[in-house]
Amino acid sequence: MNILILGGGGREHALAWAALQNPKCDKLIVAPGNAGIAEIATCATLDTEDPGAVTEFAGEHAIDLVIIGPEAPLAAGVADRLREAGLLVFGPSAAAARLEASKAFTKEICAAVGAPTAAYAHFTDAEAARAHVRAEGAPIVVKADGLAAGKGVVVAETEEEALAAIDEMFGGAFGSAGAEVVIEALLTGEEASFFVLVDGETCLPIGTAQDHKRIGEGDTGPNTGGMGAYSPAPVMTSEVEARALEEIVRPTMAEMARRGTPYQGVLYVGLMIEDGAPRLVEYNARFGDPEAQVLMMRLGAQALDLIHACAEGRLDEAQVNWAGDHAMTVVMAAEGYPGAYRKGSVIGGLEALPEDSFRMTFHAGTARDGRQVVAAGGRVLNCTARGATLAEARDRAYALVDAVEWPEGVCRRDIGWRALG
Repeated sequence: MNILILGGGGREHALAWAALQNPKCDKLIVAPGNAGIAEIATCATLDTEDPGAVTEFAGEHAIDLVIIGPEAPLAAGVADRLREAGLLVFGPSAAAARLEASKAFTKEICAAVGAPTAAYAHFTDAEAARAHVRAEGAPIVVKADGLAAGKGVVVAETEEEALAAIDEMFGGAFGSAGAEVVIEALLTGEEASFFVLVDGETCLPIGTAQDHKRIGEGDTGPNTGGMGAYSPAPVMTSEVEARALEEIVRPTMAEMARRGTPYQGVLYVGLMIEDGAPRLVEYNARFGDPEAQVLMMRLGAQALDLIHACAEGRLDEAQVNWAGDHAMTVVMAAEGYPGAYRKGSVIGGLEALPEDSFRMTFHAGTARDGRQVVAAGGRVLNCTARGATLAEARDRAYALVDAVEWPEGVCRRDIGWRALG
């Protein structure tokens, strides 16, 4: 099978690594890829948000399956064009991907099916949004309605923070994503990520994880795209999973199908759990990053079989075989992230890092400068490991971190603190 993966982050490196564990994978191309992906697959220069260009490229290279990593190509309709051309694709249509591309749309769907989520209001006018905050008080959550690379959410502890977030969003800090905002009541409890494959009809849970959004230890400081994750999430018991499926996921998927926009791909279900009751925080229309890294480490070769079955509408025949293990990933970021950071610093020691089914360093924001690997983004490396226990996975992951020679790199030292105590 010839496979094309769209994207160039840590998620796509993990997807590429998992695909290559499976003998079904004959040829793998990743566009645009990164320095780490280039070590295991062919990287291609391609405008991944241009449906025509992607479809033409897939045809020219005899691609059998296209796996869409990030959200932007989905919102641009790349999956739609590929399907129109008769190509097999993993990823929802642009209409179905609105579950991530518009927070207001998700709230509308939740209201239609009675899915438990936070009370909210939707605004296209800054002054009306400010008035709502003044009336409701704080703490309160302010979200850019559109795609903001995981950063368009502000959990405001004070009214002043909320008002500043509104001004920032309507002022263009997140581009068109902030032209509209959703303001929500703050949900309390423990947050977790639940991943479900959907082929338009069948919903197949494939794992849980817990992300660490804040830049600082103890979950302090501004939100990021994610500073680390572990899987499974202890708070996601079998009872909580069952409730999330029956009360949130399946009703949403049925409503999408009823509207003529059936969902096909992975559904990332962000949940807040309190007293055993799950409530929806958000949907994403793709694997999380860095959650994909821990999921792929635990799934291994079967990840490609599951993705293939999803794309072909055969999930009713599929089964997930989990080992009773744990995985953790620690993100190494450029100093200054998520604010201003410098690109181009040299990263050493990578060639000596172990790479096997228990330890992998997935590249995110990296590039080659001659023979050297350099930092080319905010989140740069994902040191990922499996273990029989979460503590063992943690120790292996941080051993990878400590072996990387990059003085300009920073990380959190408390990934997994909720589960490990």
